[in-house]
Amino acid sequence: MSRSHFIEIIPLKSDLEREFYTQLCRIENWSVRTLQEKIRSMLFERTAISQKPEELAKLELQALKAEDKLSPDLVFKDPYLLDFPGLKDTFLEKDLERAILEKIEHFLLELGRALLFSNARSA
Repeated sequence: MSRSHFIEIIPLKSDLEREFYTQLCRIENWSVRTLQEKIRSMLFERTAISQKPEELAKLELQALKAEDKLSPDLVFKDPYLLDFPGLKDTFLEKDLERAILEKIEHFLLELGRALLFSNARSA
């Protein structure tokens, strides 16, 4: 991680949140721009780990640091953000499909690199 990454992480609210973003930056090799986007989209708050008691969350982050293994609580989000440009509050399914195809990389990154590439590692 670069100095620019730390400049983005230092102002975060809690040690737990800072550790969460630090470890995910390290594991997923996020650029500063990606880190900024993840913070802006409130990734930490949307993961199950943010709802756990602090001590359990700390243990999970320590395991991540030691083993580089993401748990489901770090990967799955609630809700997923699918904010594609041009789609209004109501839209047709075909419009969503077209938007997803146009923005497939962003869509896959929202799912998370670890989730996408975990099958490739185990094969």
